[in-house]
Amino acid sequence: MLTVNYWAILVSGVIYMIVGSTWYSPIMFGNRWIKLMGWTPEQIEKCKKKNMGVTYSIMFIGSLVTSFILAQFIQYTDAATWAEGAETGFWIWVGFIAPVALSGYLFEGKKWELFGINVGYNLVCLVVTGAILAIW
Repeated sequence: MLTVNYWAILVSGVIYMIVGSTWYSPIMFGNRWIKLMGWTPEQIEKCKKKNMGVTYSIMFIGSLVTSFILAQFIQYTDAATWAEGAETGFWIWVGFIAPVALSGYLFEGKKWELFGINVGYNLVCLVVTGAILAIW
């Protein structure tokens, strides 16, 4: 395991959460995402009544883990500029995120637009945090 900047990882984790809350909000893809998921208003209300603090905490931990591992890849590739960091994030997305997510759409009959929204979020996060981790 390589030495990483934990402040950069913390900031990257926060960025994941900010991008996610914007990406899945009504101002971006939230309404379309809900429709593509096939959720009813009752299901949405039930979801809102769950302990969202726990859900968001788990998501934040996942964001920190992803940022930590991406920081390792940034060091392995010797990425030192924002562009090299973004490129590393892109290749991680191409090699690990997109192919794994693809099975859900091929075998579960989900719509391709939903695939685009979900993996698009991951692409943006990995590229942005890759850039940050490389320059910090």
